[in-house]
Amino acid sequence: MTEAERFVDETAKWLMPDRIHWCDGSEEEDARLKAQMLGDGTLIKLNEKELPNSYLHRSDPSDVARTEHLTFICSEKKEDAGPTNNWLSPKDAKAKADPLFRGAMKGRTMYVVPYVMGPLGSPFSKVGIEITDSAYVVANMRIMTRMGKAALDQLGSSDDFVPGVHSIGDLSPERRAIMHFPETKTIWSVGSGYGGNALLGKKCFALRIASTMARDQGWMAEHMLILELTVPSGEVHYITAAFPSACGKTNLAMLVSPLEKQGYKVRTVGDDIAWLRPGPDGRLWAVNPEAGFFGVVPGTSYDTNPNAMNTITHDTIFTNVAVDGNGVPWWEGKDKNPPAGMIDWMGKPWDKMGKAAHPNSRFTVAAAQCPSISPKFNDPMGVPISAIIFGGRRSRLAPLVFETRDWAHGVFAAATMGSETTAAATGAVGVVRRDPMAMLPFCGYNMADYFGHWLKMGTLVKSPPKIFHVNWFRQNDAGKFIWPGFGENLRPLLWMLDRVAGKGDAVETAIGAVPTKGSLNLDGLDMPAADLDAVLSVDNADWKAETPGIREFFAKFDGKVPKPLVAELDNLEKRLG
Repeated sequence: MTEAERFVDETAKWLMPDRIHWCDGSEEEDARLKAQMLGDGTLIKLNEKELPNSYLHRSDPSDVARTEHLTFICSEKKEDAGPTNNWLSPKDAKAKADPLFRGAMKGRTMYVVPYVMGPLGSPFSKVGIEITDSAYVVANMRIMTRMGKAALDQLGSSDDFVPGVHSIGDLSPERRAIMHFPETKTIWSVGSGYGGNALLGKKCFALRIASTMARDQGWMAEHMLILELTVPSGEVHYITAAFPSACGKTNLAMLVSPLEKQGYKVRTVGDDIAWLRPGPDGRLWAVNPEAGFFGVVPGTSYDTNPNAMNTITHDTIFTNVAVDGNGVPWWEGKDKNPPAGMIDWMGKPWDKMGKAAHPNSRFTVAAAQCPSISPKFNDPMGVPISAIIFGGRRSRLAPLVFETRDWAHGVFAAATMGSETTAAATGAVGVVRRDPMAMLPFCGYNMADYFGHWLKMGTLVKSPPKIFHVNWFRQNDAGKFIWPGFGENLRPLLWMLDRVAGKGDAVETAIGAVPTKGSLNLDGLDMPAADLDAVLSVDNADWKAETPGIREFFAKFDGKVPKPLVAELDNLEKRLG
């Protein structure tokens, strides 16, 4: 008996399913499961003419997002989880989970989902096995990972896989928990069918567990998009970028170049997660471990993200969107005129009082369907990274773009980046939430140690990528965005590539190098000079007011923040005067 078979056998004794089905990932299996879900109401068929082979899923209204307060890192020592994670000891976690899991699959089918994160056959790739009682999870994992027979073939008789156990349980928020055991690379999730909690290959494996594996093995698991940028000479560059939610990550990954006719082309390698390793040439190389996109759909339109819109025209699973009377999905931001006779995300006639689609409604779709997908998407060796971008939503503090001085300064900028909350989300505007490297909810161990790992990674490659910070969300005194964003975000990227090549003019400021007005390619962009001045400005007084918050954030880690980052903060305060 292989270790995989032993894991399945022991889990079946614990969860007591009526049936066990090993998923092979075939089209026949997928069609059979979808027919089963149509029969039991898990899926609703959408308009076949408008969206061939596409479906709607409505989740329980109490189960529509990641539950960070019920997500635990179950390391042996509390300090290994750190102050930004919820911690349970493995012993307490098992005592809490056992009654939730024991017998949870009585009367149900236990699906065994072998899957690969990363391109098949890649040295980057890792195998996982998720056990679940949700056919919806199986259908999504088939899109999001390389799932089924191919994964079992890659695993062979090896015991090197990440075991995951998921049951929707009774969907009670009081009986919900998502647990990660870094020492054994194990994931348990119960009481939720929502993608971020139930598709265990995604945040649970590809970030929380993978980040601990990466720390131990000398690589990086990051919450980053990967884009490909070709310049008129034919030279191709690859850029990774990490932003907190609501900061335009997917839009940047699928950017439509306003200068395509001049030879500046953008293609998509990944929209959410990147695994990076030192390459034999002294550079960092990255793969997207996912096979699909699990994207937030509200705000997505042909104006904001035409590539995403064209991606989801067929073979898509929509979750918690509204539908019109013709069975066509709708969501806020799709267009200006909601159709009549709409059914909202909870299955009720829409009264126009609340949201028609849930704000966190989603699409699951194969990356191969994206018109902008890069030919390198499935490359087992990945792509070499020229630049790393971090950024957040700041109404006045951060300029459009700045270059950090060196690797340590770049890690400092990433470790201290924050985003302002919005009234819709929190009831207060402009509250800065620190989200280091956009990894706050996803780092599987103490973030102070994670900062140390970042610093170390810069020494493991001869030519580390340059690190930049961006802010698409600078506002004027009237509260209007100054920078047009979306496709125009190509222009700061081109300046970054100039800086990587040792070109591109810049002004040194207390926080880093900011472009001169003449160094940005603004061809075809009509932007008033005063707006350009404003979006590139650095106000030392504003940054002085920022530094106490950074020091307070560092203090959370009880003296464990690496000394080079504390020195960077001291030096910033000196430069600010």
